[in-house]
Amino acid sequence: MSSTSTTAHPARPPAPRRRRWPWVLLAVLVVLGLLAVLVGPRLYARLQEGRAAAPLSTPAAGGATTPTAAATDPALEGAWTVTGGTAGYRVDEVLNGQDVTVTGRTEQVTGDLTVTGGQLTDATVAVDLASVATDSGNRDGQFRRLLGVEEDPDATFTLTGPVPLGGLDVGAVLAVTLPGTLEVGGRELAVQAPATVERTAADTVTVTGAVPVTWSDLGVQAPDLGFVSVEDTGTVEFAVTAAPA
Repeated sequence: MSSTSTTAHPARPPAPRRRRWPWVLLAVLVVLGLLAVLVGPRLYARLQEGRAAAPLSTPAAGGATTPTAAATDPALEGAWTVTGGTAGYRVDEVLNGQDVTVTGRTEQVTGDLTVTGGQLTDATVAVDLASVATDSGNRDGQFRRLLGVEEDPDATFTLTGPVPLGGLDVGAVLAVTLPGTLEVGGRELAVQAPATVERTAADTVTVTGAVPVTWSDLGVQAPDLGFVSVEDTGTVEFAVTAAPA
């Protein structure tokens, strides 16, 4: 009688599974990076759309008339003082091909006006550039460095020619052009500022306008960081209210 013995062989361990998660993670990071490059600028532009301040304008500017003669109302004669207002700038940034409008604003505005013989004959308005603010502190700091605000903190507009005010009755709005000199950072630029003059009360006038500016004309180099740049042209905007001094 013979017996058969069976020798048991140990089972082979299963082959180790390749770890795929590092490659999956790398692929996800690549996709996210591409989305940031392609979608990020568009998303940024959309977020900025609602942040740019509306252009300063007179509500009744659409019905403004053009004065052809001097005013005859004696109540307009004499010195006027700026009692309040808003001023600032409007520029376009380009972020990876996406246009974004940026506005800076301040209410730190002072000035004096003089009406002689029914015409605006003198006007000086100063804006505190150090107080101009956007939605970004970093942008504001760069703006102040570019304009040399520490050395020359004010931007000043000075009227250089008379402006007739005929027809400036209470409730009336005149469309005028203000010839003047814009001084920023110690540099002067001759400008023709389209504006409106609104007489909201017998003793209150509001002057609103915008001056197209090429920054290089003021010796300012528009910043270009590669992925984001600022257009060399922009607009200086203002709306000031004055009362008899």
